[in-house]
Amino acid sequence: MHIAVEGCSHGELDTIYNVIQRLEQMHGFKVDLLLCCGDFQSVRNEQDLKCMACPIKYMSMHDFYRYHSGEKKAPVLTIFIGGNHEASNYLQELPYGGWVAPNIYYMGYAGVVRYGGLRIGGLSGIYKGPDYLKGHYEKTPYSDDSIRSVYHVRNLEVFRLKQLSGDHDVFMSHDWPRGIYHHGPKERLMRLKKHFRSEIENNTLGSRAAEEVLKNLRPKYWFSGHLHVRFPAVLQHKDENTQSIKVTKFLALDKCLPRRDFLQVIEVPSTEPLELSYDAEWLTILRLTNHLLSVSDKTVYMPGPGSSERYQFTPSQEEIAETVQKMDGNMRIPLSFTATAESYQEARGKPRMDLVQMPRPLLNPQTTVLCERLGIDDPLSLLLGNKQRTLASPRVSQVMSPTISESELNITMETSKLSTNPDEVELSDDENPDIIMEMKFTPDSPSNPEYVLSPIRREGTVTADSPQPYTSSPLHNKESRPGLVLSNPKIGESSEMAKTSACDSSSTTSSLSESESSPRRSPQAKRLNEEKEGAQVEAGSSFTSSSGSSKIKKLKRRNQAMYSSTEEEL
Repeated sequence: MHIAVEGCSHGELDTIYNVIQRLEQMHGFKVDLLLCCGDFQSVRNEQDLKCMACPIKYMSMHDFYRYHSGEKKAPVLTIFIGGNHEASNYLQELPYGGWVAPNIYYMGYAGVVRYGGLRIGGLSGIYKGPDYLKGHYEKTPYSDDSIRSVYHVRNLEVFRLKQLSGDHDVFMSHDWPRGIYHHGPKERLMRLKKHFRSEIENNTLGSRAAEEVLKNLRPKYWFSGHLHVRFPAVLQHKDENTQSIKVTKFLALDKCLPRRDFLQVIEVPSTEPLELSYDAEWLTILRLTNHLLSVSDKTVYMPGPGSSERYQFTPSQEEIAETVQKMDGNMRIPLSFTATAESYQEARGKPRMDLVQMPRPLLNPQTTVLCERLGIDDPLSLLLGNKQRTLASPRVSQVMSPTISESELNITMETSKLSTNPDEVELSDDENPDIIMEMKFTPDSPSNPEYVLSPIRREGTVTADSPQPYTSSPLHNKESRPGLVLSNPKIGESSEMAKTSACDSSSTTSSLSESESSPRRSPQAKRLNEEKEGAQVEAGSSFTSSSGSSKIKKLKRRNQAMYSSTEEEL
């Protein structure tokens, strides 16, 4: 099975599908699945566009509305997660996932599905400390704050993902897991993205929430976008009980622009029919944790050790069997796309976005049917007051819960300003756009990669023996592409290139322990230490930009500038 992975889509579906078709023609294979790592922009109409966090003058309809209307159909099954530039009102209709258009499937706030025997998981949004402990309280019309907080990751989704057991093949997140750059060519990354240097050196670049999920799930592949640069890494996880090693191959990709590395095709074995199905364990976790769902903007903690209530929700076989029974034994995801809003009509001309109003919230039939089958709540329905909850709500408090786990305490550090770059999207050209980085995995040693710098010849200079600008798989033979082979990463080595290190639940690179170099301490941690030790905890200073400036940069292309913002999100 061939899987195409794309970084940040930014609405450029026609370009992405055309590139896939070109690859198929060049290499003689068929792409079976497309995975998109956020900023998909499923914009159906002007009202959806109004609900996307970007300046009005740069709002553009792009391509999705043609796929939503049926004018076009995605030529390959497409699965995507949300990023920080989305039609958030539409995605809120599908909190547990669903079809946004024929053959285009959204994973929800977080989700796990199965396809061709692969277990594919995803976490939508980006991490922001101040919103991490809140419920899903946002609804349209959004305020200036909620139009951004609506795509921030919440602790409920991370808590649910950590209940999963078994093996995981593929996982997607929009922003990178924090610390992953220590396991790849970080010196090259800092040369390409100079404003990342201080955050990498302080270990503050990336998502603490994604780091926690990576540490727990240990998937075979992890794909991300967000930072608009191609970056490979290999992380080894060591099980202290069995001494066994699991390997995660990480790859971040660029956004869809000419001469940028935004697409990668991998080949993986397929053991089952190519059908998209629910993951029974994930649906069971949704059932068992439904009472933890909150639609409040107050602080909500997940249960932990020492609590009188259940805090471990990894389901038993009996609980999974009950879920399968509720689904009538059929775990295939039904092809039940239903349009809940009109598609944009080009005949109306370019929309006057300053005159467009945000739409009212809408419930999606796909979510309603799934919630009724599983006996769970639609958060949007709760916000609209259409359904009264019968189960107890989670604790809502402004005060530290005594049962909060240490990992949850530290993941909520107020590191809301993680980027020193004042622009939401850093889109400056690479120092040498003709050079890309590849990973090579040899068959006899799949966990020990070689990093290859391969020159790319531009149009007009391609010869018969020239390497192609798009690779069909990261699993290359040594003869597949010529290039400069760099030294293999070795455990314990400190070099310019990747450093593959063993990682377990106590690893400083994966753990969210208090001892790490975090720029701030949470108010909750401060109160807890004062109560236990009677000591005065000094509040950490806020992280400041190394440039000392918060001005918006002038970017080079129109579509590069469209997401520029003073909020420090990429």
